[in-house]
Amino acid sequence: MPLALILSSFVAASRIGGAAQQYVLAAHKIDPVLAPTVMFGRTPARGSRGEVTSPEVFRRMLGDIEADALFGMVDLIITGHFSDPEQVEIAAGVIERVRTAERSDAWGARPLVLVDPVLGDSPRGLYVTPEVAQAVEGQLVPLADWITPNLWELAFLADKQITTAAEARDAARSLGKPALVTSVPAGEGEVGLLYVDKEEAVLFAHARRERAPNGTGDLVTAKFGAGLVQGRDPREAAELAARAVAETLLVAHAWKSNDLPIVALADRIVNPKAEVRMERL
Repeated sequence: MPLALILSSFVAASRIGGAAQQYVLAAHKIDPVLAPTVMFGRTPARGSRGEVTSPEVFRRMLGDIEADALFGMVDLIITGHFSDPEQVEIAAGVIERVRTAERSDAWGARPLVLVDPVLGDSPRGLYVTPEVAQAVEGQLVPLADWITPNLWELAFLADKQITTAAEARDAARSLGKPALVTSVPAGEGEVGLLYVDKEEAVLFAHARRERAPNGTGDLVTAKFGAGLVQGRDPREAAELAARAVAETLLVAHAWKSNDLPIVALADRIVNPKAEVRMERL
């Protein structure tokens, strides 16, 4: 069975962060291992006060995972939220050790690294410290096989103003990493997921939902990563991620849910049928 290592937040009662990604990966028969960077009871968007995992505990936790010889079994690394720049430094070291670990018993030939630079969003702006943002930009983005920023985070990393999908495409390419960008402008009443590599860019657009639950970016990253681990073409994996988000938001709206119904929709997230509009840029 494939194995994924998630370095991100744990939120017990809300479907966001690494805790939500565990369920997405498990639905794809990928065994998730979560090393939490911070722990919350519910989403901080509703006032929860969390506890940051100290760098000492974070390092010890990852050392225990490594001691069980799991680094040589990891097929996918997802990095997300960090609360301390030292955590970022530890994560960068872990990525290097996973990549050089003996893989004789691994499911895949090499580990894939997805860096979701969880830094901020519009209109609030940066919601980690500048030191964390600098560490993620300088230490994790260079190690990524793929990055999965939202539009605000892409603009921050590229140091550019972005108002259109074409500008997002150009900004992503300026970073020198293939990217899957969330919350990209699309048609009227739409929001887009933008796939960008060196050769092509495709916008997958679906209806924008008012008051959409938090966590769609986490869902996108986990669904996309699962597709890559399963050997799908990256563009196909991106399309399925867009369909999965569209389907989950549709049901969340119908159910008036404050959280993404990831567990209830596990089968539909794995095989999403929601329609998306494709536009090549």
